[in-house]
Amino acid sequence: MGTHIDTDCAIVGGGPAGLMLALALLRHGIRVTVIEKHADFLRDFRGDTIHPSTQDLLADLGLLEEFLARPHDDMPKVSLSWQGTELTLADFTRLPTRRKVMTFMPQWDFLDLLADSAARHPQFTLLREIRIDGLIREDGHITGVTGSGPDGDVTVRARLVVDASGRDSDIRAVAGLEPTGVAAAMDVLWFRLAKRDGERYPFIQAGAGMIITIDRGDFFQIAHVIPAGTWNGTDADLASMHDRIARISPRMADAVTAVAADDVHLLRVRLERLRRWYVDGMLCIGDSAHAMSPAGGVGINLAIQDAVAAARILGPVLRDGIPEAADLRRVQRRRTWPTRITQFVQRRLQGPLIASREPDAPLPVPLRLLRDHPRLTHLTGRFVGLGARPEHLAPLDR
Repeated sequence: MGTHIDTDCAIVGGGPAGLMLALALLRHGIRVTVIEKHADFLRDFRGDTIHPSTQDLLADLGLLEEFLARPHDDMPKVSLSWQGTELTLADFTRLPTRRKVMTFMPQWDFLDLLADSAARHPQFTLLREIRIDGLIREDGHITGVTGSGPDGDVTVRARLVVDASGRDSDIRAVAGLEPTGVAAAMDVLWFRLAKRDGERYPFIQAGAGMIITIDRGDFFQIAHVIPAGTWNGTDADLASMHDRIARISPRMADAVTAVAADDVHLLRVRLERLRRWYVDGMLCIGDSAHAMSPAGGVGINLAIQDAVAAARILGPVLRDGIPEAADLRRVQRRRTWPTRITQFVQRRLQGPLIASREPDAPLPVPLRLLRDHPRLTHLTGRFVGLGARPEHLAPLDR
């Protein structure tokens, strides 16, 4: 039989960018269909950081109390342990936001919050377990997408298609959009670590590389930054990982020996972006437009701000008609500068993040500056917590 839907905006990808765009467009009275390839949002090793600027957006959408009612942890400052010495990297306590903290929430809980809120609108449709594999074109203009799911073929026709499906987007290539970028110097190994009663680790540990530890309650989720291309899952790679972690965090040495190669998930870091974010009838946002490094956890924030800017610019257009290429170009122009400056900072951070140093090596210069000039931590807090160009909902969206 198949499924056929007519809508105003078809959003491919039910991640933070896609669902935030849906919420913002719904408040313009736009019919929105989000197409998600998975059955649910329960997947490990996804970004959990909800920045202060994003929490302001949730407040404007009337969702902040619901957000805070879900399990979460707040961090007013991001600290780093360098060979036992505690340093502050970013301080959010002076930000001009409602909540002056970085909040950690499992991404599946955050996405459930956004999806549940969108579902209260009769003009919202969420299609799950649908894999999009093609675009509908009419006279050179994209007018929808095609795919398949458990009940057969799926066709969604729309006045605008937005690709928010991430760095490995399938339809981006079908549309003829190819990213360019620089070779990343690092990859990230994700794995779970058993947790004993009362055990705690610093959020960031560094000195011979870097470890980020997220407390999941019953276990620790670990992100270990390594030089790019050095992990192939061999016994030698695993032994090298165990050795690096023991050097960075001696207290973690015993626990990490229980981690096998099959327990490790590799994220190949890519720093890339599209030269052109759109074709006639389709716009890319978030990781589909610009793949970010996990450094600073800013990728989610940047993607959400893309969505808010797109809704503010395109919402009024979609109410009255079909967005033209000039309208889509406005979104790219608005978001290009913050993307470039963020990727520039992330490229500069790659070296210090993966540097392997002797135990008595001195602090790197950037860390010495933050230690000796604490006021700088408020600037880094502003860059991480707000982004290079914070976005705000249009008055109508509120």
